[in-house]
Amino acid sequence: MSKGRILVVEDDFDISNLLRIYFDSQGYEVSVAPKGKDALEMCRRSLPNVIVLDIQLPDIDGYQVCRQLRGNLRTSHIPILFLTQRDERSDKIAGLQLGADDYITKPFDIEELKLRIQNAISRAQWENLTSPTTGLPSGKLIEEQLRLLMRRKAWVVLYIGINHINGFNEAYGFVAGDDVFRFATMVLTDGVDEHGTNSDFVGHVGGADFIVISDQEHAGAIEEYITKRFKNEVGTFYSFRDRERGYILLDNRAGGQRQVPLMSLAIGVVNAKTAHFADIREITEVAAAERRKVIDG
Repeated sequence: MSKGRILVVEDDFDISNLLRIYFDSQGYEVSVAPKGKDALEMCRRSLPNVIVLDIQLPDIDGYQVCRQLRGNLRTSHIPILFLTQRDERSDKIAGLQLGADDYITKPFDIEELKLRIQNAISRAQWENLTSPTTGLPSGKLIEEQLRLLMRRKAWVVLYIGINHINGFNEAYGFVAGDDVFRFATMVLTDGVDEHGTNSDFVGHVGGADFIVISDQEHAGAIEEYITKRFKNEVGTFYSFRDRERGYILLDNRAGGQRQVPLMSLAIGVVNAKTAHFADIREITEVAAAERRKVIDG
């Protein structure tokens, strides 16, 4: 099992290759972005658990990358470690003021960097800030967004569950199930990127449950996009035979077999006009109830 996903943003090939080889050997999944804009796009496609970010980049500098990541609700929670040749106090303060979590200068001790990365990932997970499987905000970050939500007027919450994931896990295993969770994460974030705004929020409640917070202007298009895309692409996780017949066969206790449909999304929708909510628990309870109404078996 991977210890976490690291995004290295570094234009020096020797350094980035060293970090990739070393952290691969330590059990991490490592991606490399040689430019700042590449890093922003890669974060949009797949959330890392931590970012090692150089300041001197060929297009936009690391400060701008950090500023954009912190300014977007979907990436604002990712731990960022600045890695740079600059060691001036003013440079460190500038990075920390932008929201960086740590700062290490070149030349660096790779063992020290490993410990700082381990601590950043562990701290985020221990504080219940991110899902270790998807990298999405969870726990406290979702609660925080729901509290902020109650101060807004035209909000919409999409409470999203994956139907028949348990049957899929029984047939294909939990590793394949985690791949489905990461696929769902990509579908949700792409939907918000294409049809929502930077103020929208995507979170992983836990298990097969996700949440999207948007507004009445954009939520309908987001819901339509994620439902259609998930349905069109989820078949790639099944064998050809299961995909063609539209279900999987699982053994039952009576010695026969039962049919389990292919996975789909069940989405409960709650908005500011649905009812008056006294606290965030009421929002999630109503949203979960609405989702259960559309579960197809």
